[in-house]
Amino acid sequence: MIKQRIANSLNNIIIKYLQAKNITDKLSFSIEIPPKNIDADFAFNAAMLIARKIKTNPKTVAQELIYLIIKDIPELIEKAAIAGAGFINLTVKNQVLYKELEIILKEKNKYGGLTKNNKEKIIVEFVSANPTGPLHIGHGRGAAIGDSLARILKYLGYNVTKEYYLNDVGNQIFILAKSVEIRYRQLKGEKIDLPQDHYQGGYIIDIAKRLFVEDRNINGIDFKCEAVKDILKTIEDDLRDFGVEFDSWFSEKDIAVSGGENGMTEVDKACEYLLAEGGAYKKDGALWLASTKFGDDKDRVLKRSDGRYTYLASDTAYHKNKFERGFSKLINLWGADHHGYVARIKLCMQMLGFSKETLNIILYQLVSLVRCGQSLAMSTRSGEFITLKEVLDEVGKDACRFFFLLRAPDSHLEFDLELAKKKSVENPVFYIQYVNARCNSIIKESSNRNGIIKDIENVKFDLLNTKEERDLIKQLAAFCDTLSIAEKTMSPHHFTSYLIELADKYHKFYERRRVLTDDINLTSARLKLIEGVMVIIQNGLSLLGVSVPDKM
Repeated sequence: MIKQRIANSLNNIIIKYLQAKNITDKLSFSIEIPPKNIDADFAFNAAMLIARKIKTNPKTVAQELIYLIIKDIPELIEKAAIAGAGFINLTVKNQVLYKELEIILKEKNKYGGLTKNNKEKIIVEFVSANPTGPLHIGHGRGAAIGDSLARILKYLGYNVTKEYYLNDVGNQIFILAKSVEIRYRQLKGEKIDLPQDHYQGGYIIDIAKRLFVEDRNINGIDFKCEAVKDILKTIEDDLRDFGVEFDSWFSEKDIAVSGGENGMTEVDKACEYLLAEGGAYKKDGALWLASTKFGDDKDRVLKRSDGRYTYLASDTAYHKNKFERGFSKLINLWGADHHGYVARIKLCMQMLGFSKETLNIILYQLVSLVRCGQSLAMSTRSGEFITLKEVLDEVGKDACRFFFLLRAPDSHLEFDLELAKKKSVENPVFYIQYVNARCNSIIKESSNRNGIIKDIENVKFDLLNTKEERDLIKQLAAFCDTLSIAEKTMSPHHFTSYLIELADKYHKFYERRRVLTDDINLTSARLKLIEGVMVIIQNGLSLLGVSVPDKM
């Protein structure tokens, strides 16, 4: 939390400075980590921003701010200096770093967390694949992002529910049922072809075979129910193997089929509300969303002339249901192919009287698989995609989740299968897990030594004064900043980058500084430092849903 403490202190100084200049405007400045060739811990740009307001030389403002910084927060800042056109570089006092290391060691898996109001209910809906086939790797990426984001929000203290929305009604489910029925009839010896627009995958034959082995009477089989049941079990099993378990599985049938008061479903009620409020109208026997009123290129169908509702109608009712269950913030993970749908569903929420700002939709890009530098075909002629299970079986859960989270959701991801299997430092997840295992090994080895100081209060942390040690402590403290940016951007990928950099800094420290030395005080301090490394690695990997082995 060092960066936040400094930012808060600088903000107070700048407010006083602006008031002295008779400026009442607020100043939004940034505080950043300077380039590696700069000998400073932080840099900020306030002087240049202020200089534009008062039309003076940025270096003059910088010098005046430096005077105030040294005067007002001497307990935090060791040195402040002008850089470039008016940046101010700051060097933090070592005691500030040591204190943060102590906090990490004391708070452990609570460090940086539980800072939010746990009464705020957030629902994170992700995966939500139609139960018409097994999960493919695109679903896997959505699952990794959604689950890790939920872990981060829970760690921060929010009341989070993870939900899977089950699209178990509609034409695709009808076609699924017919596909299984046809395969079943074929097994019974009937000469019948499976239409090209039906589901062709081998999993359809597997469902039919189960029913055939059970020797069920065809008239007594609910093919839709049997197909959804089998596919849903496969989806649940694959997600569980992937480390993802949902708090809630919400069926579309509950809002689109089951009638409540006056026999009206929740979809009926949502559409009736839109109609009554002027957000929808009837034309040619259909119900239309009046979306062109709000800038859409055309009005959209909510209910077809044959009485069937569209996905937009069901999704509108589903999101309305989320708000009615008391959730104040809705987060959805959707594939990038839903881009055009985002504004539409937000518009429906607005028409229903909810703030569209409370609905955050994260779009994630496609995944391509690479083996030995060559891209793999993602599907067969029969339309079967490479499944999540296939990738899980080949590279394991840890590598699979970590690699899915290497890039921001809106960036295309190239998944290198061979790299993900390597047991070497080339593989980033192995590299990080290896650091934890090495630290654990050193701590175990130190248990044979006499005189090791274990009480934090008695450890001489001021012996940790080399560049490698300072850099390592600063990186540990940046865990809180990573939490903050992951929440702000709604993306867990910041933690993969953060942990890789932490592993880099640990290796630089380990290569140049012995942990177990003849000096018991220095050894004790360095043991506490690597204990802090273990705490942060375990916290970070846990947020990503990746295991933390004690040995490799």
